[in-house]
Amino acid sequence: MYAIVEIAGQQFKVAKDQKVFVHRLASEEGNNVSFDKVLLLDSDGEVTIGAPAINGASVEVKVLRHLKGDKVIVFKKKRRKGYRVKNGHRQALTEILIEGINVSGAKKATPKKEAKKVEAPSSDLSSKTVAELKEMAKAQGVEGISSMKKADLVAALSK
Repeated sequence: MYAIVEIAGQQFKVAKDQKVFVHRLASEEGNNVSFDKVLLLDSDGEVTIGAPAINGASVEVKVLRHLKGDKVIVFKKKRRKGYRVKNGHRQALTEILIEGINVSGAKKATPKKEAKKVEAPSSDLSSKTVAELKEMAKAQGVEGISSMKKADLVAALSK
């Protein structure tokens, strides 16, 4: 069983008893934290995809330690000018242990339903934009719509 969860603005594929390094979390070492922004769940081949997140699903983690990552050296130089700048950076990280993935009542979040578009009568076609007319022509199977102007599209749709 695994899940794709968003932690500190980044997405991670996690499984039970896995250790992950994430950007620094505000909680202290040893505390348990729950993340409820689960984007995808896979339990024994049954995949549930959220829209955007799965309601009722969460990932329980334990903060193991806070640390700094490896040093990244930023060296800037402009040749023949005597300009050299060396900077370093160590990212603040938190090591977490995935204690469990909770699926209690996990149902796929219902996506917002779009209202079905009703085809407008031909007298109202002139008030539509060219993009809308091209979509309607494409849906009706009209050929050569990429080179048609608005008047041509209205004439082809009104037939």
